This record gives sequence, structure tokens and C-alpha cells, in this order.
Amino acid sequence: MPVVKVKGMSCQHCAKSVTETMQKLGATGVKVDLLTGDVTYAESAPIAAADIKAAITRIGFEVVG
Repeated sequence: MPVVKVKGMSCQHCAKSVTETMQKLGATGVKVDLLTGDVTYAESAPIAAADIKAAITRIGFEVVG
């Protein structure tokens, strides 16, 4: 499963926002680990890293890896 490192998440609302954003991009099975900042997901078709970064940045978080 691909992993994206997201900085700035601190609560379940943050996790929900990131999950919904990833799902809008076509990701499934999104799991957010608030302690590590890791967001894992599955994809039926490749999702461009630039699209993920732009979408997560728009909702107020930073993609760091």
C-alpha cells in the first residue's frame, strides 16, 4: 500500500478530512495514523503524487514524504 506522510494532523477531525480528500482522488481503504502522520491507501488507478500533495495542502496540511 502506498504511504503519504502528512504533517499537522492532531485529531479525528483531521483524520476524517484527510480520508475524505483521499477518497475524492480515488483512494480506497484509507488509514490515518495520527501519531506518525502516515496515511496509507489503496488505489485502483495510479494517483499522481502532485495531485495528492495539492489536495492535502488545500485542506490545510503539509505533505512531507
